[in-house]
Amino acid sequence: MDAFKGKIEQKLNRWFQNESVISNSLALLIGTLTGLAIVLYDYALKSSGSIFFGSVYGLPRHYVILLPALGGLLVGTIAHFLITSRRYDIEEVIEATTLRGGRISIRNAFLEVLASVISIGSGGSVGKEAPVILGGSVIGSSLARVLRIHGNRGKILLGCGAAGGLAAAFNAPLAGVVFVVEVILGELEASTFIPIVVSSVFATLVANTVFGVRVIHISNYELVNPFYESILYLGLGICAGITAIILMRSLNSAHELFCSLHVHPIIKPAIGGALVGMIGYFYPQVFGLGYDVITDALANDLTLNLMIALIFLKIIAFSFTMGSGGSGGSIVPALFTGAMLGGAYGAIVHSAFPSVTAESGAYALAGMGAVLAGTSHAPLAAILILFELTRDYNLILPLMLACVVSNLVSGALNPESIFTEGLKKRGFIIRKGKEVDIMESLLVRDAMKTNVQTVSENKNVQALIALMQSSRHAGFPVLDSGGKLCGIVTLKDLRDKVKRDEFDKNICEIATREMETAYPDETLDTVLKRLAAKDIGRLPVVSRDDNKQLLGIITRSDIVKLYDKKVIDKIQREEVSKN
Repeated sequence: MDAFKGKIEQKLNRWFQNESVISNSLALLIGTLTGLAIVLYDYALKSSGSIFFGSVYGLPRHYVILLPALGGLLVGTIAHFLITSRRYDIEEVIEATTLRGGRISIRNAFLEVLASVISIGSGGSVGKEAPVILGGSVIGSSLARVLRIHGNRGKILLGCGAAGGLAAAFNAPLAGVVFVVEVILGELEASTFIPIVVSSVFATLVANTVFGVRVIHISNYELVNPFYESILYLGLGICAGITAIILMRSLNSAHELFCSLHVHPIIKPAIGGALVGMIGYFYPQVFGLGYDVITDALANDLTLNLMIALIFLKIIAFSFTMGSGGSGGSIVPALFTGAMLGGAYGAIVHSAFPSVTAESGAYALAGMGAVLAGTSHAPLAAILILFELTRDYNLILPLMLACVVSNLVSGALNPESIFTEGLKKRGFIIRKGKEVDIMESLLVRDAMKTNVQTVSENKNVQALIALMQSSRHAGFPVLDSGGKLCGIVTLKDLRDKVKRDEFDKNICEIATREMETAYPDETLDTVLKRLAAKDIGRLPVVSRDDNKQLLGIITRSDIVKLYDKKVIDKIQREEVSKN
């Protein structure tokens, strides 16, 4: 019996020492906690809305104008007196992942989430996805901090929380995963992907299956005439791309306008709220999240004139809310604007071509995804959010077409998304999880090692194994008898080309002759792409005059270390300039 228990304990110890098991277990915990946090957040939003709008019950209707202004005043007070440094949203999550090693201020994030509850509950025209992504991210970041997890593993835990937040908010686990990969992390690796999937699934299970959090009810539609309607959906994609640009530029203009106002920072969100209240007095559809209005558009229950008006009024109300310092996200406003655009577009084409087109609700559905794709530059995430909301495959092809076209149009007019525009203004250009300016300004000679351990092609495999064990390197440049580079040999070559009884084989028989190399004057960005394309970890650095002359070696870790150092230097310079 004791021997049996000993074996069980040994297996359990081995199991829990496995890195993938640890990562997935932490992801499960983060997903569960994030799902519970979304439930609490959803309850807080409903309570906040009841408090604000319940307070004017029985009063004259014009009192509704004061609600967003009061909410803005409260948000401005929290931001000015309690939130240190910058305000937090998805932009800061991207920055924390790319530039700060996955570190997020717990205090500031909590206050920002609280501010969003007030902002949305009082009628602010924003979405809830930025706060829930921020909330999930801070759960992942906090767990990493408690467990003293740093570097890439810390970023993965942050990504787990972000994916869980979006997945639970929209009941869309796949979209949560893809959004984090496309927008926040900017890259996809097996070690990253699996934990994020686990977190996303469990957050969705907790929030939606256990507690029944629901968002938008969507009717099912299908293509009436695939040929003609494909052309029409292409046109919708173009319109959506242009609308996405209008939304982003409107937000930037509003932000610049309120920055130029010479009033106390506390007052600015109140002014923005009052302007939203004035719009809401005539068009209350712009208040808050607007899920019920989106549902009406999808069910063909809105008039053409109203939908056209709401396209622009929602953009203006959203811009006033966020530009003045309100708290919330841009995904739901993009979905709202897209539903109105698509609904209006669908109503027009259905009246013109009733026999070959679906009802306007089908176009409203595609418009939602298309405008979101245009603002986020994440077309796959936009497609999946809509697909998971509908659980219907009938409109997936026109939805994909509209989203891709919208993303192309928006990207051509503005390479930055709504999430990275602010980072660019502060001097950070993020692409695929890296700061482009730094990667393009650094050269291979800045990061490469010149003291290179090499191996002669005449040595045997036994000598190579001994060298690997003593140096703890997994690959070496191979030199010929004249000291010239003739290949590279790695641990993979040993595994693939050497059998148990072949230790006397010469290295020249197993070395890779046709190898990728780097030059000292190439940028790190170029070399990193080459490493990723070939899925290799190191490149010999050679002279441009003689590609057999070995000058050094550069590895992924060399690039990452130098990149991290330069990022820290840049952030410190930014902090000094602000002070």
